[in-house]
Amino acid sequence: MGLFSRAVFFTTVNDLHALPLHGGKEVAFAGRSNAGKSSAINTLANHVRLAFTSKTPGRTQHLNYFDLGDYRYLVDLPGYGYAKVPPDVRAHWEGLLSEYLQTRSALAGLVVIMDSRHPLTPLDEQMLDWFAPTGKPVHILLTKSDKLSRQQATATLFKVRAYLTEHYPNCTVQLFSSLKKLGTDEAEAVIARWFTQE
Repeated sequence: MGLFSRAVFFTTVNDLHALPLHGGKEVAFAGRSNAGKSSAINTLANHVRLAFTSKTPGRTQHLNYFDLGDYRYLVDLPGYGYAKVPPDVRAHWEGLLSEYLQTRSALAGLVVIMDSRHPLTPLDEQMLDWFAPTGKPVHILLTKSDKLSRQQATATLFKVRAYLTEHYPNCTVQLFSSLKKLGTDEAEAVIARWFTQE
């Protein structure tokens, strides 16, 4: 039984005042709209419809909590950077996201989902910049890696890793494919470690 296989929906939050007081630890998942965030969560949980995947980017508009048991929670954050969202809604998300990331004491680490064909967009870097002052760990999943050749995927991984080492030393990175179930064990090991660290 993997860490995520016990995941069940817990609550959804659209306001920082409504964040649950559960006394445990959280790991948040963030990513640009359509980078494959919901698919990654579903793959890790071995569950087809745990997190809602959509052909329409920007469907996740709240913080969705999933209970992993033993006071451990996964938090699915709104996808960022989708242009067709009304400006006031986008401003609300950005305020919610940045304050949650910077101030949530229960947050043990952040998983950032990036499309391996377009990693480290300006919005991805903005997310990393928001989170960097906390000093908490970040793990990046380069999703859809099955769409690259093995050579391209390896080259992308090395390039992203080198950039992170220089600019975001608290970040680790790996290749991931929801379609091929590639990288699930590695991702789970990293996240499980965050939950046990004091």
